[in-house]
Amino acid sequence: MSPRSTTLLVVLIIAALGSWYLARSNKPDDTGTAPPDSGHTGYYLKSARILGTDTDGSLLYEIEAAHAEQQAKDRIEFTDVRIRYSPEADVPWIVHADEATLREGSPRIALRGHVRAVSAKSADDQDTEIRTQYLELDPERFIAETDERVQIRIGARSLTATGMLASLNDNKVELKSNVRGKIAP
Repeated sequence: MSPRSTTLLVVLIIAALGSWYLARSNKPDDTGTAPPDSGHTGYYLKSARILGTDTDGSLLYEIEAAHAEQQAKDRIEFTDVRIRYSPEADVPWIVHADEATLREGSPRIALRGHVRAVSAKSADDQDTEIRTQYLELDPERFIAETDERVQIRIGARSLTATGMLASLNDNKVELKSNVRGKIAP
């Protein structure tokens, strides 16, 4: 063997022993406990589209969001949200919000931040708009409810109140308290 080959063999043996030692020292100990998980175990979606179905499986509504993220095992957070019913449902309302929360096992969607529900279908063909900072929507029962301040606008007419219960498929709204309005001819 030449001196050059011997030197190369010694260097390779030292490298192999060094990598074996490092691999052995980085090996997790077998104490039965896993290291704490610092990463997120849920999922996230960009440009999310979640479909809700009725009892027979046909499309009832859809939730569109710029971002959706599973925050806990039973909770999904959405940002820049739009909820609309399918044309077959014949519910003309579209709901927008900055944020929303959907919990497993709960039919309600909690909407927060500049919540706006708009309907283009009314008796006198004027848009109806509901604005509030917080709204709970049960899309399967077509119910929207809040205990916060709410403003309702129908054309040039405007009402404000504290608290509201709305049946979106019947276009009925019940205001709870502190009702004030401006009705212009």
